[in-house]
Amino acid sequence: MIRAWLDNFWRWIGGGGTGGTGGLGARGERLAARYLKKQGYHLLERNLRNRFGEIDLMMMSPLRDTMVVIEVKTSLQSSDYHRPEFRVNHVKQRKLVSLASQWCCHKKIEGLPIRFDVVGVDLPAGGPPVIRHYIGAFESGV
Repeated sequence: MIRAWLDNFWRWIGGGGTGGTGGLGARGERLAARYLKKQGYHLLERNLRNRFGEIDLMMMSPLRDTMVVIEVKTSLQSSDYHRPEFRVNHVKQRKLVSLASQWCCHKKIEGLPIRFDVVGVDLPAGGPPVIRHYIGAFESGV
């Protein structure tokens, strides 16, 4: 009951819900993954979770020379000033960098560059999804 209330609340303010498998955020992640695969990216893992947070998509670049951490933000409506991808703030960026570092240590991956991309997905009522991909959206020391 609380989860349903939170999902409705986040949809009402244009957020992504609480991350259930059938929610708005999950739909945006599926659309983003499909879009990126068509661009030549290779999906390694989806929804990597630990107690510190989650990485939406872990992909390999089309040239297979860079690991790409992708944060997906989805909204039912947006404008030029309030796009869902603008919600990836410095706190979220630091968390993604830390999670990526932990994942690479866990998988024993060394010597491969890591890039951080952001994908914004709009799901307008009665229209096709709008997907925006920001390559190298932010930098890190990983």
